[in-house]
Amino acid sequence: MQCWLLMDAAEFKEALVDAMERKRHWAWSEFTAGQVDKARLHIHFEQEYATYVRDFAILLGRAYVQCPIAAVRAELAENLYEEETGKLSLGKPHAELFLRYPEGLGMDVGRFDKITMLHEAARFRAYVDEATLECGWETAMVVTTIFLEGNQYERGVIDKNAEKRPEAPLSEHPLVKHYGLPEAALELTKAHRMVEGDHRKAAWRLVEHIQPAAYPQVLASMEEILTRWLTYRDAVARACGLARPAAS
Repeated sequence: MQCWLLMDAAEFKEALVDAMERKRHWAWSEFTAGQVDKARLHIHFEQEYATYVRDFAILLGRAYVQCPIAAVRAELAENLYEEETGKLSLGKPHAELFLRYPEGLGMDVGRFDKITMLHEAARFRAYVDEATLECGWETAMVVTTIFLEGNQYERGVIDKNAEKRPEAPLSEHPLVKHYGLPEAALELTKAHRMVEGDHRKAAWRLVEHIQPAAYPQVLASMEEILTRWLTYRDAVARACGLARPAAS
């Protein structure tokens, strides 16, 4: 905590990038390789939907209403508008587009109206709520636009020489390749590819508006949410029948 108080802006940004580079889970390679039984794949979709996908626009809205800086609110408003309406891409809310995945796989989409969250998923969501409601606009903004929307390749967003997030052809998408999802159901993937590049860059521009006094809270929240996310994804992996490799 003490070293967080002494950081400059560049060190703060580097600490955020470091946290995001640790946002990787041992089971993801199993999911993308088609190792999860299709009959259990609904667990992953349901938990992701309940923990943040369904309410992501609301989470962004929490950061928006708390923020006193007009330039930051403008960027958040554009992101929120796209999430809630899709009018900058495919014309549908992103939460609605997410449900095209399970629908395209023949799952009962009605079950998404009554999801029972895993204990670890509920604990993760509880901290998402705490961070976006009780820890200041800076934390709410970083948790939503950096942590929830971002991935382990965030360095590639701010450094042109760093590794970028891989983007395979839609025909090679794991859900298409291993589970028979029609490419037409990849609407959310298509929407993300249309707007996500700008959103990632915008998120890191907004970080520059955070004052040093807020650094400790933001970084503490990033560590806490990362810990809870990893535990949550462990629980999803177990529920999907995956076992952690001994070397993980």
